[in-house]
Amino acid sequence: MSAILPPAERLWWKHPLDRVEGTWIVIAFIWCMIMFAMMVGWHIYGKQNLSTETYKTTPELFSKKAQDVVDKYTVRKETDKEIPVVHPPPGSDVYLVARLWDWWPIIELEKDKTYKLHLTSMDFNHGFSLQPVNINIQVVPGYEHVVKVTPNQSGTFSIVCNEFCGIGHANMAGRIYVK
Repeated sequence: MSAILPPAERLWWKHPLDRVEGTWIVIAFIWCMIMFAMMVGWHIYGKQNLSTETYKTTPELFSKKAQDVVDKYTVRKETDKEIPVVHPPPGSDVYLVARLWDWWPIIELEKDKTYKLHLTSMDFNHGFSLQPVNINIQVVPGYEHVVKVTPNQSGTFSIVCNEFCGIGHANMAGRIYVK
C-alpha cells in the first residue's frame, strides 16, 4: 500500500498548529461574526428586507378570498383583458394572485396608509418584483405570503415576474397605483 504521507502523519489534527495558520483562523472567525451581526443589523435597522408572514393555503381558498375583495372593492376595469382595479380601504387585506401569465387584480392604494398585501401563486413559482422600488418576493404555490406595506410615494408601480415561469413570462406584468 502506498501513500504520500506515512499513516501516522496523515492525521492532520494531531499536528501542532502553526502561528500563521492560527492567526488566519482567528481573523476568519472574527470576520464571520462581524458579517453575522451585520445581517441581523441590516434586517432590523436597515429596512432592506421585508418581514413576511407565510401560511399554507390552497388555490381554492385563496381564490375565494381574492374574489371577495375584488367583488367588494372594484372601482373600474382596465386593459383589454378587463382586469379589475381594486381600491380597498386603508388597513384592509389586499389579495394579489399570480398565475400564468398575469398578476390579478390591479391594486390602487393610498399614500401613507398601511395595508396587508397577501400574495400566492396558483400554478408555478413566480417572482414578485415591485419596480422601481426593487422589492422582491418569491411567490410559491400553496403558500400565502403576507406583507405589511405603507406606500410613501405616489405613482404607478409595475409588478414584474422575475422567476422564469414559461413561454408567457415576458408578458407577466401587473400594476399598483398609489394616490
